[in-house]
Amino acid sequence: MTPAWHRLEAHASSPFTRHFLHGLALLDRTSYFAILLAMTLMTVLVSAQVFARYVLGTSIDSADELSRLCFVWAIFLAIPHGIKVGIHVGIDALVCLLPKALQAQLARLMALVGAALMAVLAWISVGAVADKWQEMMPTLPITAAVFYIAVLVCAVHCCLHLIAQACRLEPLQSAPPGRQGGSAS
Repeated sequence: MTPAWHRLEAHASSPFTRHFLHGLALLDRTSYFAILLAMTLMTVLVSAQVFARYVLGTSIDSADELSRLCFVWAIFLAIPHGIKVGIHVGIDALVCLLPKALQAQLARLMALVGAALMAVLAWISVGAVADKWQEMMPTLPITAAVFYIAVLVCAVHCCLHLIAQACRLEPLQSAPPGRQGGSAS
């Protein structure tokens, strides 16, 4: 039997759009697993630190720094998933008074503006990563730039979802029964 993610198809007219949606779905799945890994590692580290501190009377030197790093990565990896499904914070008191067609056009425009801002954030993040690359974390032999890499990944992932929204690209869905393994048009 084929795994479920192999049965995902992009229902789009162009091959570029299908590839874009498949790549975005792969990025989404990868970030979901990375979020799970970061949250699990953070939970284990904090639990081990509490156990070591209160039961063993000692401390794990890098536990605070590693758990903070896991928290930052989990948060920044989760932001694009909120944008994808529209659970980000928004105030639509005025927009709701507009006609539906104008609301849709305004949503597309705002998605494009958001994508442009995320592209700017990604560019600025590249500079921050380069600037912090030589700086090491206090208790770990890891560059301090890993915090800024999370921002960079978040900005690029958000930008891709906002582009998909601006272009009104439908997210990937499971293929209907009988259409598994084929390509959709």
